[in-house]
Amino acid sequence: MAVKAYLEVTMQIPAENRKAAAKVYSDYRKSFLETIPGAESKALLVRDEDVQVLHGFDSVEHAEDYLKSEMFTKHVFPGLKPTWTADPEVRIFSVVG
Repeated sequence: MAVKAYLEVTMQIPAENRKAAAKVYSDYRKSFLETIPGAESKALLVRDEDVQVLHGFDSVEHAEDYLKSEMFTKHVFPGLKPTWTADPEVRIFSVVG
């Protein structure tokens, strides 16, 4: 399937916490792609200002469902929360064209 929606999570994570955040990403990347309905891709994007995780889905609905999933609410979100200095920005985008 093709990516039709992106879930973008932007986090303020200081340099000293990035290794811990990258571990959470690595620990759940494979199971995200294999078990979350509609999951197509997942990428970790890093720059000095912030860290983003860009999730590709086959629909906006599947992106929304992931935010309510057990994996996100009980594992990923709690695992990342101690690494943040501010609440993350969460956005869902539709792919046009």
